[in-house]
Amino acid sequence: MTTIFSKRVGETGRRIVFLHGLFGRGKNFTRIAKALAPEFSSLLVDLPNHGDSDWTAAFDYIEIADAVADHIAEVTEAEQRPVHLVGHSLGGKVAMVLALRRPDLIDRLVIVDIAPKAGGSTGVFEHLLSSLADLDLDRVESRTDADVALQEPIPEAATRGFLLQNLRPTSSGYAWQPNLELLYSSLDAIGDFPDMGDAQFDHPVLWVAGEDSEYISRDDLPQMRALFPRTTLLTVKGSGHWVHSEKPQAFVSALTTFFGRS
Repeated sequence: MTTIFSKRVGETGRRIVFLHGLFGRGKNFTRIAKALAPEFSSLLVDLPNHGDSDWTAAFDYIEIADAVADHIAEVTEAEQRPVHLVGHSLGGKVAMVLALRRPDLIDRLVIVDIAPKAGGSTGVFEHLLSSLADLDLDRVESRTDADVALQEPIPEAATRGFLLQNLRPTSSGYAWQPNLELLYSSLDAIGDFPDMGDAQFDHPVLWVAGEDSEYISRDDLPQMRALFPRTTLLTVKGSGHWVHSEKPQAFVSALTTFFGRS
């Protein structure tokens, strides 16, 4: 059984569960969760192979979605269910599979900048994760050392900061907290999407796209609506793939409007 770690933000209001993207962690949504309180309480989940959650032997969307579903059922009281679910990128695909397999757990669904299709854009992550894999951790004595070493392959300071949140000191030196080896070797599987048969999630779905992102387009809308017929597409102007961090106010506004704020 895969043990999932999560953190609560807020104690009142309807429960929203957040699922992060590749090489992220639940706390990436802390700012959003605090902005939604006290009208909503949030559960920030570390997906398997990330953060403080267990590693797995292989990458499988259905197994991950089922593990997260079991965790939601375990840590939320009966009166708090069904929950709202928000998933970004990798977490968006997990959220889609979870909603299709366990619609009893989910009320409204928000998918951020990813589509239910194979061949998703993982090229940028192939470069990023390969750069991390090439980093000689035996030479790293601080995060500053790692930051300097990664400046050439990853010149964007914000991207390096996002990745380096996952570097942890141990008794034998620095190590990556996520399962870097598995995630890097599983990029094809991460870019894929499982065959969900004739399953549908017939609840309201908000599909959020970054205007400047190359991950999704309006051409993906028929495929999205085949699985999620009550989908509404919202494009956030001036945003790339990381909508919640690039345009946090617009993202919070979209969630409160979609979920309803008293």
